[in-house]
Amino acid sequence: MTAPDRLRALLKKPDFVVMPAVWDGLTAKLCAGAGFDTAFLSGSCIAASRLGGPDLDLVSFGEMFDSFNMVHGAAPDLLVLADGDHGYGNAMNVQRTVRAYGRAGAAAVLIEDKITPRALTSAGKPCLPRQEARMKIRAAVEAAKDSGILVLARTDCRPTQGIDEAVARIEMYVEEGADILFLDSPADEGEIKRAVAAAKGKPSFAVLSPGAPRSTPSQTEAAALGFKIGTYPTVMLSPATAGMKAGLAALKAGGAAATSALPPPELRATLGYDDYDVQAKPFVLKA
Repeated sequence: MTAPDRLRALLKKPDFVVMPAVWDGLTAKLCAGAGFDTAFLSGSCIAASRLGGPDLDLVSFGEMFDSFNMVHGAAPDLLVLADGDHGYGNAMNVQRTVRAYGRAGAAAVLIEDKITPRALTSAGKPCLPRQEARMKIRAAVEAAKDSGILVLARTDCRPTQGIDEAVARIEMYVEEGADILFLDSPADEGEIKRAVAAAKGKPSFAVLSPGAPRSTPSQTEAAALGFKIGTYPTVMLSPATAGMKAGLAALKAGGAAATSALPPPELRATLGYDDYDVQAKPFVLKA
């Protein structure tokens, strides 16, 4: 069964799907080892890890795709939803993005309606005109037929154009054949319910990490509101950053490791040193 088919089967089950965000081989391996079936290849996490910077459309398709290959190589059974951003150009660029992720083994790909290149400010998310956004999702759905990869259609227009326009876009994306729908930045439960209803029974996706100016219900609340998938972009990134800061602070203070550091045997086991020896044994030359 292909990754997209496995994800389709998972989404038919009644359970709420918790999708941690990953950005490299280690985070993918940890995610799979913790028992998660799915993960979100997060653009914000990749911007943080590769650039040491914010998620402001600075990461290229090549960098995102390279990160996907690291994730998929380290945890090949993990069902990965790849962040395809705005498709990195026009509708034809969208098709290239979708086909590349489909061939590489992604289960789903996200395509959004933000304008690119963005204005030279970190504020706001100006979006394409509605019909141009329609053509991008139409192109994505057409390209997805090659591999069966699922298309997640995201609208970012709520903050700049209002909830009515955002709901209209979700309805339009359903008409175009998107498999999963995503309203970014809902203000409250009422807006969430409108967006879920507009999806007409197709799975709705939400970002549930705290801290951003949006409604962030708990897992139980999200499921009750009708969300099917919840992703958490900061669930590993934030504590990992805190841990690295703690390690550096310990060195500056004259120590060798932070109190929160893993014991060396546990770190070696997590990284798979013993597994390597087992896998290499058949190829060791006999004396």
